[in-house]
Amino acid sequence: MKNRWKKKNMKIAFFDTKPYDRQFFDHINEAFRFDITYFDTHLNADTVELTHGFDAVCVFVNDSIDKPVIDHLVDHSVRIAALRCAGYNNVDFSTAFGRLHVVRVPDYSPFAVAEHAAALMLSLNRKTHKAYYRTREGNFSINGLLGFDMHGKTAGIIGAGKIGRCLINILKGFGMEVLVYDLFPDQAYALDHNITYVDLPELYSQSDVISLHCPLTPETRYMINKETISNFKDGVMIINTGRGQLINTKALIEGLKSGKIGAAGLDVYEEESEYFFEDRSVEMIKDDVLARLLTFPNVLVTSHQGFFTAEALSNIAHTTLKNLNDFFEKGYLENEICYRCQEPCPKDKTKGEPCFKLKSEDARSLG
Repeated sequence: MKNRWKKKNMKIAFFDTKPYDRQFFDHINEAFRFDITYFDTHLNADTVELTHGFDAVCVFVNDSIDKPVIDHLVDHSVRIAALRCAGYNNVDFSTAFGRLHVVRVPDYSPFAVAEHAAALMLSLNRKTHKAYYRTREGNFSINGLLGFDMHGKTAGIIGAGKIGRCLINILKGFGMEVLVYDLFPDQAYALDHNITYVDLPELYSQSDVISLHCPLTPETRYMINKETISNFKDGVMIINTGRGQLINTKALIEGLKSGKIGAAGLDVYEEESEYFFEDRSVEMIKDDVLARLLTFPNVLVTSHQGFFTAEALSNIAHTTLKNLNDFFEKGYLENEICYRCQEPCPKDKTKGEPCFKLKSEDARSLG
């Protein structure tokens, strides 16, 4: 990638921003000195005209980087979209390929998400969220608040990346037995940390608590469904701080109604884009599935806040602005994602070779 820009006065359009975004990005930007404009609205086909005159866009999980948006960005000389998150399933990579660089924040704080998963487990188990409201109303009864010792129980962790491993350490500290499923088992890690890699059927049938920490792919979409739930241990607690579409919510509801699932803690939801991160407290929830889910006393839903710590927000801001700085000044992108890889590219960064500088026949084969 040849450097055709100078960073000075580079204009970045930030979409779907909240006060906390502005606080942390403004602070980190003191070192980078980009010209940032914040928009409250989501980026989509209806709002993309706002990007006219900008050099780059910065987006979040509920923004749409689809074909109409990409076409408009490219036509107006925007060549990079910076995701201030780890997930990228909102990007049309087949359209972006060869036209728009896409970068993300692959690692901001695995501790934040793992600790939130543990918080959901503890809250659901000991029902502290219910006790909070009871005692504030003068009700000091403990009827209905019965929990169980996590010590000695079995936790099933699906996905042993950085977040999964942080949670494993936490749960081992509780004295839990840990079963792990991962596409790429690390037996040396298993030996060092006294965990066991198993296949999914064994994890489903043996776990008292199941926590999801895998990416959303065609293979993992709706991995928790009617069939897999039928193989769960009776009364299992399921935690999802990963991606909403890992769980078929209608099947989850049926599992809760039957008692097969004893509790569910969800920081993500498959159709969350209309609700999560927004204040809908004075509106009726029109999503019947979400509304039904919220009626269960053994379900705890949080609005995608697993990442929400000061350390994580600071890391997100720094990595996002560094990604942009690398693009404008250094000629390589450490955290680029491309259509070919669907992950950070294994290109030779020392030569500054972006993934989409492929031979024309390679491009055609990907199109």
